[in-house]
Amino acid sequence: MAIHNPLTPFLTQQGYAVLDGGLATELETRGANISDALWSARLLLDAPAMIRQLHYDYFAAGADIAISASYQASFPGFARRGLGQTEATRLMALSVELAQVARDDFWADPANRVGRLRPLVAASIGCYGAFLADGSEYRGDYGLSKQELMDWHRPRMAALVASSPDLLACETIPCQLEAEALMMLLAEFPQTPAWISFSGANESQVCHGEEFADCVAVIATSPQVVAVGVNCTPPRFVESLLCAAQRVTDKPLLCYPNSGEGWDASSRCWVTGSGVTDFGPPALLWRDAGAQMLGGCCRTGPDDIHRIRTALQPRLPSP
Repeated sequence: MAIHNPLTPFLTQQGYAVLDGGLATELETRGANISDALWSARLLLDAPAMIRQLHYDYFAAGADIAISASYQASFPGFARRGLGQTEATRLMALSVELAQVARDDFWADPANRVGRLRPLVAASIGCYGAFLADGSEYRGDYGLSKQELMDWHRPRMAALVASSPDLLACETIPCQLEAEALMMLLAEFPQTPAWISFSGANESQVCHGEEFADCVAVIATSPQVVAVGVNCTPPRFVESLLCAAQRVTDKPLLCYPNSGEGWDASSRCWVTGSGVTDFGPPALLWRDAGAQMLGGCCRTGPDDIHRIRTALQPRLPSP
């Protein structure tokens, strides 16, 4: 049976899909406390209304797809906070529900439908390193086998699939081994489409050191993987990575980089003036390099998503 691909209307009728921007860092900008190993998933407990409002704001800014606040959510992570399986399952379902409610509220206003397709909700499947909360999502040096990674990811994937998102977003994957584990695990949920996006270390490699093109070539063999690309990667690397991917697959490519800002570890702050200030012109470069799905990750917000959509909209064909 063929996999239903919810991205098709966007890519065929609109020509692109706009993703949302950073979740945890934007919530922090709005006053949320995310100084926790659960990161944005902490707010599923403390401030779910803030998450729902941010999803809505991203739709209003032009996002076609919201990514749920489940990136750092996991059964072991919630267990460390004293939460059992039932409560952890409820919170994972809540992460998807908040995005769905925001989408439905946005779509209920006829004015928001002008020139738009009904937005989608993608359930975030963060990498194993996100659970470790030690930066290893940008290294991939877990020391786990493919089977161990599958076993770790399985309960969360099952819980998120059960919450009925439009698709899964397997994101910030630093190594080919974990991507293969996720690809194999998807086969246990055969009607579930997903994208897989890697964290890039430079113009040609993922963070663990494998060639990005080699990773894409392997992952793109799965019929359930409906798009591949990069996220939480400095913008300066994105164009080269997309060009490398374009040479090995004809599947839709996506990119949602971070702002590229530097992190001052000693002062524990972002270095002012070190990042991209206007995502509009880069979005056109990434589109020309093959990206059909574009958005932002850490340290980006609704204004950045608005700039991306504004830059892409004139490229729509005439009716």
